[in-house]
Amino acid sequence: MDLTAYVILGYLLFFIAVGIYISRGNKSSSDWAIGGGTLGVGMLAAGIAGTRIGGAGTYGVAGDVITEGIGHLWYGVNSFAALFMVGLFFAIPYRKLRLTSVGEVFDRRFGSSRCQSLTSLCVQAEYLVVNIIEPYVIATIVSGVTGWPFGLCIIIGAVVIVLFTVTGGLKGTAITNIVHCTVIIFGLSAVGYIAMQNLGGWESVVAQSEIRLTEAGKDIPSWWSFTGIGWATIIALFISATIHTPAASIYANYASSAAKQEYLIPGFFLAGVIAALMPMVAGFIGILTMVSYGSESGLSGYLNIAQLAMDTGPLLGGIALAAVLAAVISSGAPILLASATMLVSDWIPGSKNFSSEKRLRLYKLVTVLYGSTAAFCAWYFNFGSVLQFLLLGFAMVVPPAIAVTYVFYWKKTTEKAAFWGMLIGFISGLLMWLLNNWYSGAQNADVGGFAQTWYELCQYLGEWRDPSFLTLLLPVFTIPIITLMFPAKIDKTGTEMSATFYKDLGRIQLNLDWV
Repeated sequence: MDLTAYVILGYLLFFIAVGIYISRGNKSSSDWAIGGGTLGVGMLAAGIAGTRIGGAGTYGVAGDVITEGIGHLWYGVNSFAALFMVGLFFAIPYRKLRLTSVGEVFDRRFGSSRCQSLTSLCVQAEYLVVNIIEPYVIATIVSGVTGWPFGLCIIIGAVVIVLFTVTGGLKGTAITNIVHCTVIIFGLSAVGYIAMQNLGGWESVVAQSEIRLTEAGKDIPSWWSFTGIGWATIIALFISATIHTPAASIYANYASSAAKQEYLIPGFFLAGVIAALMPMVAGFIGILTMVSYGSESGLSGYLNIAQLAMDTGPLLGGIALAAVLAAVISSGAPILLASATMLVSDWIPGSKNFSSEKRLRLYKLVTVLYGSTAAFCAWYFNFGSVLQFLLLGFAMVVPPAIAVTYVFYWKKTTEKAAFWGMLIGFISGLLMWLLNNWYSGAQNADVGGFAQTWYELCQYLGEWRDPSFLTLLLPVFTIPIITLMFPAKIDKTGTEMSATFYKDLGRIQLNLDWV
């Protein structure tokens, strides 16, 4: 192995050691799941930002820029909008309710286990994707620089993420994400600058890109346009990457982790700024990678990103790739933690009555089992676009995000409306994705029947057939319609639950004194 490999492996071992050291402070389930409610603005912002700049925000954005163009830099704009939106409208309610999973909103408001479980199912559709992607990206990097078998590197990635999550808990991810975010932005920026100079400067990069894009048969103006991926794709990207965020359960954990309520809005705002920077840097790396090696997609393109970093020199290349690993760990660890807390809180009957010690043991056990299962999936499945795979997961979380919004901001919302709105949105989006993948290929053009009909519909709709449109629009309209058509029959218990819920929630208002 060369110096690059030693830098990367040393970085991984260092953060495992940090997690083990931090584990001494995780004495209760509260310490592990919400950091004991002790985080300041800096740790809060770094921890939250880390959830958005994992494998998708680095390799995912860079890979899609390589193949499709700079329009995928919209991911940075969406990341800022997503986190600031949660900070303004949802973080304070989450903290007031002291949630460890978003699904608990429906348990607290309606006493509804079916809404809670369905919310968890929708969110887990995203989190399973994230938990698969992260060891995959780690394996791609480690295998590329060491030559070790990909399967072995998957195991290494899984062990790092699982062990760090089990030992460090939420506070561990927040502390280490301060280092991660710094290394990510400055490390990759340095690699980008040196790689650009090696290519002869920015004007030379632009000139050489035209040659590469012509060789690949790409449309040069579209590739270099922020709207070149099409407005339908841009809107779908906004829906998937932004609108879903309030239901991403990790933000309920972080909202409850703040030492003071006043830290939430500035913390989420600063997190949004940090999260927006990473896709921009990653997109710049993607441009340079495309110019250096061509417009390859999938695993080949991801390996080329690692090669670009190594070509800048063994030490700086090692730091840059360690930065990508930092991004992966910064996202993978808190998402895995949130997955475990959701499965325990939302799926194990009576778990809210368990002792703190029993809940903590369950959290850690589920973390190990979940992380191991995700690692197997990362080894078994072959990815095309990491970012597109993640955006599908994002889209599946939009229905519960809409339902939670109605519950917080429209008191008339009924349990029946919330449940059926989420279910219709989730199933419709998933069905649309399946049909698109089964019947959009050219092999269905002349076969007749449903396959040809759907193929022709796909050609007509283009990117407007993205599942995110259904997962947004159906709940938006069905929840108020069902609420008005079938108003709840309020009994004494329901009235008391509603009164207690909104009393605990308090008046939801914006406090922008910090601006």
